[in-house]
Amino acid sequence: MILLPGIEARKEQKVMIRIDGSFGEGGGQILRTSLSLSLATGKAFRIEKVRAGRERPGLLRQHLTAVVAAAEVGGAEVQGATLGSTELTFSPGPIRGGEYRFSVGTAGSGTLVFQTILPALMLAAEPSRIVIEGGTHNNAAPPFDFLARTFVPLLERMGPKVQLQFERYGFYPAGGGRFCAEIQPAKALKGLHIGERGEIISRRSIGVVANLPRHIAQREVETVGKMLNWGPECFSVEESRNSAGPGNIVMIEIGSSEVTEIFSAFGQVGLSAEKVASIAARDAREYLVSRAAAGEHLTDQLMLPLALAGVGSFTAEKINMHARTNMTVISKFLPVRFETREEDGFTRVSLAE
Repeated sequence: MILLPGIEARKEQKVMIRIDGSFGEGGGQILRTSLSLSLATGKAFRIEKVRAGRERPGLLRQHLTAVVAAAEVGGAEVQGATLGSTELTFSPGPIRGGEYRFSVGTAGSGTLVFQTILPALMLAAEPSRIVIEGGTHNNAAPPFDFLARTFVPLLERMGPKVQLQFERYGFYPAGGGRFCAEIQPAKALKGLHIGERGEIISRRSIGVVANLPRHIAQREVETVGKMLNWGPECFSVEESRNSAGPGNIVMIEIGSSEVTEIFSAFGQVGLSAEKVASIAARDAREYLVSRAAAGEHLTDQLMLPLALAGVGSFTAEKINMHARTNMTVISKFLPVRFETREEDGFTRVSLAE
């Protein structure tokens, strides 16, 4: 277990960590991980070249909302928190639980904003209730369902209790989604150890259409069934009018004794339902071929809470650039080092002793 500094130690913190936002994957994850760990450790940081690896560099609305949320939760002093800014200085104070409401204001991902402040609130002195408005189901971001059925159950094994409540879909480009979270913090995070995936105990293909025809989702789940050789008992279709605009997602849920993994793909203009489904099915099929518990995207998201616990290990399908970038950022804030070892059918990720 890593001992994090208390309030008095935070006041004396003088070191300013320097972050190059252009290295590795060069995207918003570098900023979000830095914000999360700055709050949790009390260490200030300055990041330059924010999102330099993206087509539109600098802070977009969802990144700015994450900065604002982190600043409010941590009573931080911030410089450079403006749209389009490529430089940011963040000096946190003590973490404060309580009631918060954050609105992205666009279809930008609310789930990523939530994941930014969650680690700190899991270690706060008092409980919190958070309301997030914005995108709930976005491409290149974890959908709400992933948080609820994959990520949060693993965090709860580490000590805190996180109760999520979904209220309204937020698809691109309309946004307008909403969900709530109640967080009962832990005094310290317990280590998490996840071995090989083991036997598959549940499988489901879920097609969701908001303000769109049902047949789109039906075709998607049937395509998943054909590609993965699943029967109709695994199909589920949801039609919703509880959305500001139209939207579509197909999700593939694979449960084992260790974890419930979710793979998803989003409908878009010019892309057939069958093509959308094939994208998610391909990712699920690669996961099933491996013996890993954590899929590609869960892998990089598990690293931060494990680092805060100071102990842990898991089996990963693959280590992508996001994960390697996360390892580097984490090492700037915490005295930890990740080790990866290739084994038959997976990569074992563990914190070095």
